[in-house]
This record gives sequence, structure tokens and C-alpha cells, in this order.
Amino acid sequence: MKNILIIEDDRGIAELERDYLEANGFSVTISTDGTEGQELALSQDVDLILLDIMLPGQDGFHICRCIREQKNIPILLVSARQEDIDKIRGLGLGADDYIVKPFSPNEMVARVKAHLARYERLTSRELRHDVLRCGDLEIDEASHRVFLDAKEIVLPNKEFELLLFLAKNPGIVFSKERLFERVWGADAIGETATVSVHINRIREKIEVSSAKPRYIETVWGAGYRFHADK
Repeated sequence: MKNILIIEDDRGIAELERDYLEANGFSVTISTDGTEGQELALSQDVDLILLDIMLPGQDGFHICRCIREQKNIPILLVSARQEDIDKIRGLGLGADDYIVKPFSPNEMVARVKAHLARYERLTSRELRHDVLRCGDLEIDEASHRVFLDAKEIVLPNKEFELLLFLAKNPGIVFSKERLFERVWGADAIGETATVSVHINRIREKIEVSSAKPRYIETVWGAGYRFHADK
């Protein structure tokens, strides 16, 4: 049984989410405080987190950042804030999705199932053990791990998917729209600007110089491409 952690200060919304998730076979824990929710997320065996942004103790953005530094589990932000800047910020911090209140409980459950299924595909031990190598960079698809100069580089789910997709298609220029559709999905909430945010975060981790990237090149007016011959 998959374990879902709900960090939501509105008890009514949290219980509604819990009831629908439990009806679909999930085990659910609720926390109405940001500080407590962050501690639970880091200390317990959790498969997915539904995370509100406006919380007492710690806000959802801070919690998302802290969790993502230690875990790669799916994080779905839930908020009444509809501004694009909040969506981009949340996705840029490593959230996997952004659900705007009020929302359909059935849609929420569908998104939870979709993200859990995607995460399982990425981390399944049954995947063929493919390792992509490019210079000092190694991308292990099966174990969902990245190494640079034999040192492991931790990438959240979306950053890993984005890097893997580009590395599997070296030399091909992909627009931000194409990358957003491929990595986040056609029904994802957010803007294509989040692609640039994730590219920058990947470069900060794998490039010696973000200004002169070795692996992921910006093709102005067109998009990005991966260099496999460096």
C-alpha cells in the first residue's frame, strides 16, 4: 500500500483529500503544521506528498526545497494561488505538479496515481541497466543516478528526466515547448519557462561553467541540445 503525506493547514481540505485517497487504496497521514509536516516527510517512509504552500511554521516552498535535497519522491503542490510566478517557482524548486484550489478530488487522485506510476517506472529495478556515458558524465537510467567524475550528483525527478531525454537524443535541438510536453506531460500545469529554470539547475550541478556549458547548449531562438562528443 502506498503511503501519502498530506501537509495542509485547512483540516476540511486535508480530510477531503484523505477520504478520496483512502477510498482508492492509499494509506494517508495528515499534518496541519509546516514544521511538523517537514519532519514527517524526512523521517517517515512516504511515497508521495501533497503539499500546501501557505502553512504555519514553514511555507510549502521551503518544505519542498528541503525535501528535494534529500528525497526524490513525487511532490504535488496544492494552493489557491494561481499566479504563474508561484507555479514556476514551485516547479523550479523540484515539485512535480501544481494543483490549484478549488480542485476536483477525482482529478487529484488521478494525478497522484499518474505521478506514482511515473516514479515507479523511473526507479524500477526491472528496467534494463543502461548507462549513458559522455566524457566525465554518467547517467544510470535504471538506478536513477547521475555521476560526474565518479562523484554522484543528486537530481530531482524532473531534472533527471530532462537530462536523460536530452542525453538520449544528442545533437537534436528541442524547443522549450517540446521539452515541457515530453517531461511534464501535455496536461501538466505550468509554463514553458520552467524548462529554462530546470536547465539552469542542471547546469549548476554538471557544468564547470554555466556561462560556457559543456553538455547542454542553448541554441538561441530554437531551444536546447545535448553534446555527446565532449
